[in-house]
Amino acid sequence: MNNKMPETLYWDKGELFLLDQLELPNKVIYRKCKTYTDVIKSIKNMIVRGAPAIGVAAAYGMVLAGTKTAKLSPTEKIKFIKKVSEEMIQARPTAVNLKWAVDKMCLVVESSLKLNPENFIIALEKAANEIYDEDIECNKVMADFGARLLKKNSVVLTHCNAGALATAGYGTALGMIRTGYKNGKIKRVFVDETRPYLQGARLTAWELQQEKIPYTLITDNMAGYIMKTEKIDAVIVGADRIASNGDVANKIGTYSLSILAKYHKIPFYVVAPSSTIDFSTLYGTKIKIEERSAEEVLKINGKEIAPKGTIVRHPGFDITPASNITMIITEKGVFKPNKISTLKKIK
Repeated sequence: MNNKMPETLYWDKGELFLLDQLELPNKVIYRKCKTYTDVIKSIKNMIVRGAPAIGVAAAYGMVLAGTKTAKLSPTEKIKFIKKVSEEMIQARPTAVNLKWAVDKMCLVVESSLKLNPENFIIALEKAANEIYDEDIECNKVMADFGARLLKKNSVVLTHCNAGALATAGYGTALGMIRTGYKNGKIKRVFVDETRPYLQGARLTAWELQQEKIPYTLITDNMAGYIMKTEKIDAVIVGADRIASNGDVANKIGTYSLSILAKYHKIPFYVVAPSSTIDFSTLYGTKIKIEERSAEEVLKINGKEIAPKGTIVRHPGFDITPASNITMIITEKGVFKPNKISTLKKIK
């Protein structure tokens, strides 16, 4: 396999192509989405995952929805798009980037139908392309901000996958690590395997390998011991939703890491674009936590690992309180968690 990171997704001739992350790291396969329902299914089934990547995929899904409205009146078009938007948002309700992108596309629908209805689809496609490009650009800006916080030859720990695969490209938490490594700030990365879906083992380890960044894979329950024995300099994670008080929803296990980092006096950094901040949600306790399939816990690679009839809880995310977070890094700057709401005033 070559060392060039494949694109997470791309748009070509009116169709969306998604890198199937269920097949990684063994195979690089793209799934074609011809309809908006294909996009919804891909988001639900985690063919595409990671809050920013989901948002970008959803934007193109809205373009595909628009192509189904050719014979509808403007009023009927808006009604149909609204219905699709509600379905799209429910595909992964915790990740706020999804709603952000869909809402943005809905506004484009309304404005383009008023101003230039004959170019309705062109306007939607242009808006989706802009969301794609902006995501990559803001990831690189965040990475620069974050890398400045690290000391030379840092040993860091990360959870889940918040890299190029979780975004349109480059990455959030892993973007900071990528830039940090280029700048001599990163010596080694400890990677939580991230049960039960193993995004750390399957995806983050693979990305780091492609980039030739030194890494060590650990099981999630090793993190505390590694913090104690390996002198971890920082914990760096992404986010799926940030409440206006600075509480963060991220992949299940992040909350535990924050407690361990606080006990060991290790800086805990959250890296996420401003589109991840949900200013309408005051506290993390108000964030809806997605419960995923029990099958993902009961099986590994299709093999059952628990007795039949076992009861399972599988929240896909948890809430890390602002008090456990050192800094939140966005494309608009670095903020203490309790100051993140000031971003609402920054254009």
